[in-house]
Amino acid sequence: MSGDLAVQVRGLRKAFEDVVAVDGLDLEVGTGEIMGLVGPDGAGKTTTLRMLCGILLPDAGEVRVAGHDAVRDPEEVKARIGYVPQRFSLHRDLTVNENIAYLADLYTVPPGTWTARREELLEITQMAPFRDRLAAALSGGMRQKLSLICALIHRPQVLLLDEPTTGVDPLSRRDFWQILYDLPRQGVTMLLCTPYMDEAARCNRVAFLHQGQILRQDTPAALRESIHSRIFEVRCRPQHLAREMLKRLPLVEGVEVFGDRLHVTLRPEAAPAEAWRALREAGVGELAPREVEPSLEDVFVAMGGEVENRKSEVGNGEDGESGGTGVSPILPSGEPPPPRTGETPVPPGGK
Repeated sequence: MSGDLAVQVRGLRKAFEDVVAVDGLDLEVGTGEIMGLVGPDGAGKTTTLRMLCGILLPDAGEVRVAGHDAVRDPEEVKARIGYVPQRFSLHRDLTVNENIAYLADLYTVPPGTWTARREELLEITQMAPFRDRLAAALSGGMRQKLSLICALIHRPQVLLLDEPTTGVDPLSRRDFWQILYDLPRQGVTMLLCTPYMDEAARCNRVAFLHQGQILRQDTPAALRESIHSRIFEVRCRPQHLAREMLKRLPLVEGVEVFGDRLHVTLRPEAAPAEAWRALREAGVGELAPREVEPSLEDVFVAMGGEVENRKSEVGNGEDGESGGTGVSPILPSGEPPPPRTGETPVPPGGK
C-alpha cells in the first residue's frame, strides 16, 4: 500500500447467498482526505464499511486500512479506526461519561490520556453540560455526537461514518460537520456514507455507488462539470401536469421534483423555448423557468438514467429495483430505529 493512502481496496466482493452486495469494488482514499460514498439503499455502502472495519470478511479482494490488511490483521486495523454507525449502538443505560469511559477502556487508552481527550471532545461538541445524562435521554443529534466522541477517543487514523447525520436536526447536523472539518488538519482520514448531497459536496472527492460498484468518482466540481445537458429550475402550476407533459417531450432528458420546483434536464442542442411553449399550450401557468448550474443531485439522477438505459439495452430491467431510476436521492428523517446486532465497532483484542 502506498504511504500516502489511508484506505486501499482492490476487487472487493461480498455476497449474501444469492445477493451480491459488493461487486469488484476498487477504492483509494488519501491520507487526510474526506471521501464521500453516495448511493441508494442496498448499494453496498454499509457492507463496504464493515469490511473496512475488519468485522465482516470479504469473499474476494484486498482491503488495506491505515497500512494494515483488514483480512489478515483485523485487530491492527481496529486499533487505528473509529466507526460511527447509522444507528445508535452505544449503551442507553449508561451516561455520556460512562459510555466514553467504557470505549476508552476497550481501546486500552491510558486513563491520563483519555480523560483529557474526553474534556476536549465534550467541549468541541457542546456536550459537556450533558455528561451525566443517560444516553437514552439524549436527542438524536446528541446521541450521534456521543457516538462521534467515542469513535475519536483513541485518536484514530481513519474515521468511518455510515450516514451519521440521518434523522438529525439541521442545527446538530451543522455542528457535526464543524467538528468533522477540523479532523483532516489533525491527520484523520474520513470515509463518509451519506444520502445528503450537500454533505457530499463538502467532501474532497465523491464516489457514486450502485449495486456494489462505483459508477463514477471525482471531485464535486468535476462531477458537476461532467453534465453537458442544460438544467432548468422551473416553478409552475399545476406541477404534476407540467411534469407529465415534460416527460413526453423528446428534447427533455429528465424531470425531477425538488420541493416546489422541477429540475428539467434538456438535451444540449435543445431549444428551451419549445418546452415552455408546450407547457403553456397544455394549460400550465405561472411558468418561471431559470437555467441553473448542475448540482450533485443532477449528477446522481443523470447516472441513474444511464444505469436504466444500459439495463434496457441488455434486456435486464427486472432486477428488483423499485421504480424510477433506482438511484434517486432520498433524504431520510426521523429518529433512527433501534440498533441491530453487529453495528457496535469492535475494539482491538475483540473485547
